[in-house]
Amino acid sequence: MKRAPITHRLAMALVAAVLTASACSAQPSADDGTFSVWDPYPQFDKNSAWVKVIERCGARAGVTITRQAYDTTDLTNKVLLAAQQNTAPNVLVVDNPVVSTLAEAGVLKSNEDSGLDASAAAPNLVAAARSAGRTYGVPIGANTLALYYNKAVLAAAHVDPASIKDWATLDEALGKVTAAGKKGMTFSAIGTEEGTFQFLPWFWGAGAELTDLSTTDATTALELWKSWLDKKYAPNSVINNTQTTSWQEFATGDYAFAENGTWQLQNARKAGFEYGVIPIPSRTGGVAPAPTGGEFVTVPSQGDSDAEAKAAKIAACLTNPDTVLATDTALTYVSAVPSVQQKQVSAAPDFQVWVDAVTSARGRTSDGLGTRYPRISEQLWKAVQAALTGSKSPKDALSDAQTAASKGK
Repeated sequence: MKRAPITHRLAMALVAAVLTASACSAQPSADDGTFSVWDPYPQFDKNSAWVKVIERCGARAGVTITRQAYDTTDLTNKVLLAAQQNTAPNVLVVDNPVVSTLAEAGVLKSNEDSGLDASAAAPNLVAAARSAGRTYGVPIGANTLALYYNKAVLAAAHVDPASIKDWATLDEALGKVTAAGKKGMTFSAIGTEEGTFQFLPWFWGAGAELTDLSTTDATTALELWKSWLDKKYAPNSVINNTQTTSWQEFATGDYAFAENGTWQLQNARKAGFEYGVIPIPSRTGGVAPAPTGGEFVTVPSQGDSDAEAKAAKIAACLTNPDTVLATDTALTYVSAVPSVQQKQVSAAPDFQVWVDAVTSARGRTSDGLGTRYPRISEQLWKAVQAALTGSKSPKDALSDAQTAASKGK
């Protein structure tokens, strides 16, 4: 069946929400010098470093900022509703996989039209905001995945983390840890985007591509995860683990490794045991491409060129190489700008592993996938679930996933 255009599909899906759209009341008017900024950081209150950065950028542009924060999923829905009602925010900070959806729906101005410049940011990060040959917004920073390890657990099993260079040496380390009476690896394989996010480094690290989920390389990656459950290197709880519950397992001190992200650094420092971090290895060696997390600063369409130009100044301030270090520090992000990344490493040398991971990372909507990515991702996490629960072999699960993902192209 032919799928309706994305704008119509999203509008229909959100029709019920329109009826109760009190949260999307009219935004402050740019005419009175007040500009609205929406972001996905409800954890930061008005006294936070992040809000101070926004206010400074507003002051530089000569406007007063009114800021609203929503959970990531809620933010996407509210922006779509607001755009339909012509009350979109002046500046929008949005999760990178959503950018192509909003661009295709006509919500965002392209950089070519707004005057935003993403040239200082790393190309692999900017790729997530490319749609139909245009770029929408500038990455505010990035986070991604790596392997945290418990130094005491590895030492007791006589495992040198520096020896882990590929899948074979990682598998050998997991065998030694479990033989020593400890637990091997915890991660999130839940049937949501989090599960896909955590599987992608192994999927891409095997040489697989999201354009075809059924290849031999893809099967090899899923067979690796399944083998860890079969050999008790990973617990069955990974099937239902979120990235938060997976971290809670690692925080018990019983596990050698946890696949998790930059956002757990503060928790790692409070874990009560010494930890380290290594990149996720590719199958045959080197750093596996991990998916990029993090947001883009964008300029929604306002129908007012003067307001859009001023909004672009605010967005540029938040992402400019001269000022973005304060933004990334406030958000605990790896900077999207290579020169700023080096400043971060100079201040904290152990941050280098995260810079390396981000340098090798890939956007989930890159490679021209755009708005096709959510459908592909859903079939991929379903395949992971089917294989790990034993309802299908990895090969059959991925073959079925590719068939389902191909429908409606």
